[in-house]
Amino acid sequence: MFGRVDKYDDRFEVTYEQGKFTVYKIIRDKETGVNYFYHAAGYGMAVTPLLDKEGKPVVTID
Repeated sequence: MFGRVDKYDDRFEVTYEQGKFTVYKIIRDKETGVNYFYHAAGYGMAVTPLLDKEGKPVVTID
């Protein structure tokens, strides 16, 4: 999912990416439309749903 592309792993898509050593990404789940914020720095990383100002998940539907 993160940086690796498999033939069967097409549920998630990276819609935004910034950085080399400190990485920020917005990842969208194609089935639910929910957007996730991904952050990696050094040996650590975190993934969390991207929330709007009301605290609800940001959903992008195609």
